[in-house]
Amino acid sequence: MAYYESEILMTKRILIVDDEAHVRFLLEQTLEDFEDYGVEIDSTSNGEEALKRIEEEQPDLMFLDVMMPRINGFEVCSRIKSCEETRKITIILLTAKGQEIDRQRGEEVGADLYLTKPFDPDEIVSVTSKFLKIELEE
Repeated sequence: MAYYESEILMTKRILIVDDEAHVRFLLEQTLEDFEDYGVEIDSTSNGEEALKRIEEEQPDLMFLDVMMPRINGFEVCSRIKSCEETRKITIILLTAKGQEIDRQRGEEVGADLYLTKPFDPDEIVSVTSKFLKIELEE
């Protein structure tokens, strides 16, 4: 790790929200190198639980599925982006819904980025690096 002694490190958090356990696992595996830089990675399986976790500890970045039980990803994103305390959370919608109308809906509810499944792990690492401003060492 290339930290300067005078640099004050703030813990960054990623929240993965997807109802498919294997997708959560793949994302956690893809992002695990960020833990070496002090990033905490958490996950949950539905939008209702995600909103509770956001109240407790705001993540800096969320990977959010659209099609989920209880509260879908569009609604979760809309609630987060319409609230003053949470609107700065970066939200990446990561979904199998690749139609243009779905992308437009993602923009309307305030998503910062819209990616489709299956995802490219290199792209996930790249966008995470960009949004968290962490450059992983090779």
